[in-house]
Amino acid sequence: MKIILMRHGKPDHQAAGRQSVQALADWCEAYDQSQVSDGPPPRSIEIARQAAVIVCSPLPRAQSSLSQLGLQPHEVDAVFSEVAVPLLRTGAVQLPTLCWLALLRLLWFCGYAGEAESLQHARSRASAAAEKLIDHSRHGTVLLLGHGIMNKMIARELRKRGWQAEKHASSRHWSSAIYHRPFI
Repeated sequence: MKIILMRHGKPDHQAAGRQSVQALADWCEAYDQSQVSDGPPPRSIEIARQAAVIVCSPLPRAQSSLSQLGLQPHEVDAVFSEVAVPLLRTGAVQLPTLCWLALLRLLWFCGYAGEAESLQHARSRASAAAEKLIDHSRHGTVLLLGHGIMNKMIARELRKRGWQAEKHASSRHWSSAIYHRPFI
């Protein structure tokens, strides 16, 4: 039995130039509603076709990636959704979008969550997601079409439970991580 964690394709929402925190909040909201702008590479199609059970995040970029693969989910669950970046309460500061995202994600890993989900809560959610995937794996190979940060957090939880990585998680679009159940 295997669990495959696949990241969605490239979103059709591009990084803007310099912007304020409020503009970034609007940008993040639009990003969460975006579809994907590319199709999967042959290797991703090959990997995804191995799945007997398919689960997916409810975010459109994950669901449209699954459609690009020609697959339908057996389950769509918010437990697999990406962790939102926290926003700061600052007025006039303007930075490039990618700088904001990197800075805010770094602050999040350091413990700042603002009104977003905390690191502790995200870890708990990743643990619950890993348990769900393990339960599904009783029916055969599982494919999760999800997101970068959450997939990496789920991968960590799988490793803590003894699952062995054949291929580790990457941050690239359409990348996949493959885990095998422990032989105990």
